[in-house]
Amino acid sequence: MLAFTDLLKGLKYIRPPGTNFVLSNATIDSRQCVPGSLFIALPGENVDGHDFVVDAFNRGASLAIVHKDLSIGIPVFDLRKEDPCPEGFMWQIPFVIRVENSLLALQEIAKYWREQHVLNVIGITGSVGKSTTKEVAAAVLEQRYRTLRNPGNLNNEIGLPLTLLQLETNHKCAVLEMGFYVPGEIKFLCDIAKPQIGVITNIGTVHAERAGSQEEIVRGKAELVESLPADGVVILNYDDPLVRGMAKKAQARVFYYGLDERADLWADQVNGLGLEGISFRLHYRNEILHLKVPLIGRHSVHTALRAAAIGLALNLTWQEIVNGLRSGHTQLRLVAVKGRNGALLLDDTYNASPQSTLAALNLLDEMTGHKIAVLGDMLELGRYEEIGHQMVGVRAAQVADEIVTVGERAHMIAKAARSSRFSKIVITEFKESDQVVEFLRDRLTMNDVVLVKGSRGMRMDTIVAALEERE
Repeated sequence: MLAFTDLLKGLKYIRPPGTNFVLSNATIDSRQCVPGSLFIALPGENVDGHDFVVDAFNRGASLAIVHKDLSIGIPVFDLRKEDPCPEGFMWQIPFVIRVENSLLALQEIAKYWREQHVLNVIGITGSVGKSTTKEVAAAVLEQRYRTLRNPGNLNNEIGLPLTLLQLETNHKCAVLEMGFYVPGEIKFLCDIAKPQIGVITNIGTVHAERAGSQEEIVRGKAELVESLPADGVVILNYDDPLVRGMAKKAQARVFYYGLDERADLWADQVNGLGLEGISFRLHYRNEILHLKVPLIGRHSVHTALRAAAIGLALNLTWQEIVNGLRSGHTQLRLVAVKGRNGALLLDDTYNASPQSTLAALNLLDEMTGHKIAVLGDMLELGRYEEIGHQMVGVRAAQVADEIVTVGERAHMIAKAARSSRFSKIVITEFKESDQVVEFLRDRLTMNDVVLVKGSRGMRMDTIVAALEERE
């Protein structure tokens, strides 16, 4: 973790203080403070971090960065003043650093701290598959290098800087997921993280409601490509025409992956093995490898290809890459749990888009038993709302023996399923999740495989929790 003098340098204050100490961690949540923590007070939609500064200090924080005046009886080092450190200033812990903007301060410190480390930074963005790719890529790189990664979904203008503040001198790689809501965001994150390798997973319609259109999403994701240096590597999905077209924006070396033999790294003979993973044949130059990896669903072959491509870009051996792919990584989002009466529940309730829901349905297609697809509204699709739900409805009718929908938008899923040539499928619609629980609770048998999928705002996780078999 960074020292106090490094923090001040990151805030562009270069006069050496009369004291120095190492910070144990940086957080915006006072509940995560421990002795030696740096607490950054940020205003939020529902709560304001400034209201929890005292709590942070009570839990052991050494200092807090704020942008509001506080009367809490703790010394204040005010960087807005021409001379924030007057003669006789007592550098006693704890104390407060007052700045104009605490979020900007966090970002400036993280940018400075990143610049103090010589390491390979890999940026990953795309509509679907970022988090899983991050985890699998890190597992591959850790076969040789100590590797930092974003914990959870800390992939935005707050989470990414907090991640970079975890850098230590023995880190040699950092795999950073980069989220996207509006154009300019990824460029901003790249300015902080300075990636040399960039990966684009795919382009879908996620966040189209906020970004405006798929074209805007393409432009936003391409900011990662444009930010890479000439001696860097951009790893592009050859199977996605919108991603493949980003090559013309790159000054870095372009490396393609996919299921097309024209890609630099490609796979064929892809077989889904249900919850046992997938098997496939991998091609690179004149080499052919036969692999089986513990990634769920045939679509996960792209995740394996992306992680392997990152390994190749950093000159890992095939043995290291294969060991990383086989290292027991479990699926981040989709979890298989035992349901009531022995049913199998496929819990994919973290979030939903048309692309991720189609992938989950493809996994359901690989399973044996009576297949029930419980599908909720997909939010934030903007102009793609109707076509997205229709695509899911058609595929669900092809795969499932029974469809249960939740929410007003999911009516479009049910309607499309009824209109398909598989119209004899049993379809039941509900408005609320608790109605689904009542409907399924006493009907499940050990022959049932139940996929539960919907946007986070639909709280589909409550369905899984209610139907899960308790020990």
